[in-house]
This record gives sequence, C-alpha cells and structure tokens, in this order.
Amino acid sequence: MNHRFFKAAWLGGILAAALSTPALARAASDPLNSGDTAWMITSSALVLLMTVPGLALFYAGMVRRKNMLATAAQSFGATCIITVLWMIAGYSIAFTTNPSSSANQFIGSFNYFLLGPMGVKSVSPLAGTIPESVYMFFQMTFAIITPALIAGALADRMKFSAFMWFMSLWLLLVYCPIAHWVWGGGWLGAMGALDYAGGTVVHLNAGTAGLVACLMLGKRTGYGSENMAPHNLLFSVIGASLLWVGWFGFNAGSAVTAGYNAGMAAVVTQIAAAAAALAWMSAEWVVAKQPSVLGMISGAVAGLVAITPASGYVNPLGALTIGIAAGVVCYLAAVRMKRFLGYDDALDAWGVHGVGGALGAMLAGALASNAINSSAHGWLIDGNGGQMLIQFYDVAATFVYCAVVTGIILKGIDLVIGLRVSREIEVEGLDINLHGETVHS
Repeated sequence: MNHRFFKAAWLGGILAAALSTPALARAASDPLNSGDTAWMITSSALVLLMTVPGLALFYAGMVRRKNMLATAAQSFGATCIITVLWMIAGYSIAFTTNPSSSANQFIGSFNYFLLGPMGVKSVSPLAGTIPESVYMFFQMTFAIITPALIAGALADRMKFSAFMWFMSLWLLLVYCPIAHWVWGGGWLGAMGALDYAGGTVVHLNAGTAGLVACLMLGKRTGYGSENMAPHNLLFSVIGASLLWVGWFGFNAGSAVTAGYNAGMAAVVTQIAAAAAALAWMSAEWVVAKQPSVLGMISGAVAGLVAITPASGYVNPLGALTIGIAAGVVCYLAAVRMKRFLGYDDALDAWGVHGVGGALGAMLAGALASNAINSSAHGWLIDGNGGQMLIQFYDVAATFVYCAVVTGIILKGIDLVIGLRVSREIEVEGLDINLHGETVHS
C-alpha cells in the first residue's frame, strides 16, 4: 500500500510540474512587477493631487476674493488641456526617439503620436518593471503641474483664453524639449546632469517662464498702493499641505520602483520641507519681527522645490542642509529681492520655484553621494568637482532656452488675441467678468 501511495504521489508531482511549467515560464519572461506598478499608479495620483486641488487652493487663497475662481480655473484648465496634448504629442516628443534621426539629443520623435504604439501590455523601455501606460501617466502628471505653476506669476491680470493658449504652446515648445534633454535620452542626461525629479525640468523651467510672463504683462493695477493681501490663507494652508503630501509621489515616485531609493527619497523630502519652513520662518522673524503663516507654508514649498533634483542622491544630512539653504535663500529672493527690484511676481513663482529649483540643482551636484545612488558622485561628498560644472550647464541651458522661447510665445499670443484683461475688468475682478461667477454668488 505504501509503495502504491508513493508511486501515485510521484506521478502526481510530475503531472503538477508539467502543468505548471508553462505558467512558470510565462512568469519568468514577464518583467512586470506588481508592487512597482501599484506604487507608480499611487504616485501618479499623488502628483495629480498636487495640481488639483493642491495648487488650485494654494494659489486661490493668496489672491483677492474677486479673482479666486479665475485663479483656481487656471489650475483646472491647465490640467485638462495638458492631459489631452500629452496624449496627442507631448509624451512622444519628450520620451521617444527616432533611431534614424540625428536630432535625438535635442528633441524626441512623433513615433507615439496619439499613443498609437502603446499597447495594453507594453512595458516602458525607460522603466522596465511597469506598464508603459503607467509610466506615461506618471510623466503626464509632471507635465500638468509644471505649466500650472507659472500661473502664480501672472495672477490677477491675464485673459483665460490667452492663458490656455500659453499653456498649450509652452508645453510643446518648452517643457517637452527640456524634459527630453534631461530624462528622455537628450544631451543633458547624456552629459550626466543630476535632476532626480525635476529641479530644472519642472521648477526652474516654470519659475523662469513665470518671471518672463510677469515682466511682459506688467504690474497689477494698484500694485504698491492698494492692499493685495491674500483673501483666504486657510485655503493656502490646505493647498500647501496637499502639495506636501503629493510631493512624496513626485520625489519617491521618481525612483520608478517600490524599493530602497523610493524610501530614502521620501525621507529626505520630509526633512528638507520641514527645515526650509523653519528657516524661512526664522529669517522672517528676525527681519519682519513676526513669523507669518504665509511665510511658513512658502518656506515648506521652497524646501520641497529645492530637494526635488537631489532627492534620489543625498542623505538626510544633505537634505537638512538643502532645506535650510532653500528657506533662507528663497525668502530673500521672494520677499527682499522682489521688493528691491520692483517686479510683480504675484505669488512668487520665480522666487520659490525658479530660485529654489536652481539652488537645489547646484546643491545636488555638491551633496550627491554614491553611497545613496551609485550613479551620482557629488563634489563635497565624493570629491567630484566636475559635477558642479555639469549642473551649471543644466541650469544655464534651461534658463536661457525657457526665457527666450517663453518670450516669443507670449509676444505671439499678445499680437493675436492680447495677453491682459482691460483695466476695467481687472479692477472689477476676473471671476465675474471672465467666468460669470463669484465665490459668494
């Protein structure tokens, strides 16, 4: 009986192994990692949360009541138009190449026009353990928030029609090429530029465009003589808090895996944000004698901006250093420098995102450690002074290209439909005149 039992068990084992072999072979050949995929879908949702409702509330709370809906509409409108354009051509321009083209270092291809070649089971060549659809979605959320950030510089005075045209053209002509340069196989990435999650591609890029936009639009009517204090700072606190939470998708999600790098990126993001909020608050306390709530939330955002390019390359001490530097430097840029030079960057897109992005990019080159990321060798940690020069090229190229092309786009729109609302509309308010609604109707 025992003999027959063991013989049956042996035959059953052979049969089970035979039946399971095709499934095992399929599993072995499938590079998809369900953990990475789940994390990246979550990260994409977190980054989308940063624009709506995060940025919408953050910006809407800082303008006057008569312009709150118009300001929130800019974030919502940008989300919609950029989603469609990213699907049509943006992803293709930024992240795909034509093997037969010599222009791949500077611009992507139209091979993925309308996402045609992207199948349900396609795996991303740039992130080999998740579906390409998920990688495209993740990068879409970056493309959405970057142009939307520019709205902070031009608040209270730009036509909504002009804004939508600007978002569309700027995405395709500025954001997509620079994203390709750094992340899509272009010349800055090949050079070794360190930009883990968007210090130059996102923040310096948006901040520079914001600076150009506010200079070309001119100051708000009554700027310097009327009270333009935020109408509802509680909205801004909620918005900043949503930005802070969403930023973990931004930085930790850029690891593109649910592993060690994502964990460290999340930790340094938290440390830098908190340190920068304290540093901005302390600087303001010394200079203005009061720690404002607006200063605290602005400092936290400045720290999040500055840690973004370095989040996958620095240790906690590096994050603390970057946070403190960002809090002080961005306070001086957004408050003291703006007041001294007299330009009207309404919600400090340049002072926080432009300056913070450039500062973070340079500090990434100084503080990167190959003990955290083997592909990164910083100046102060690993003695790689050459990395600082590469980071400077990254910052300079982004600033110059963005400033020039942004100026051309804005001038073209101004000639065709005009950029700015009339003085009467600006005085009465954008909400009722551009959208036919008010917050308290």
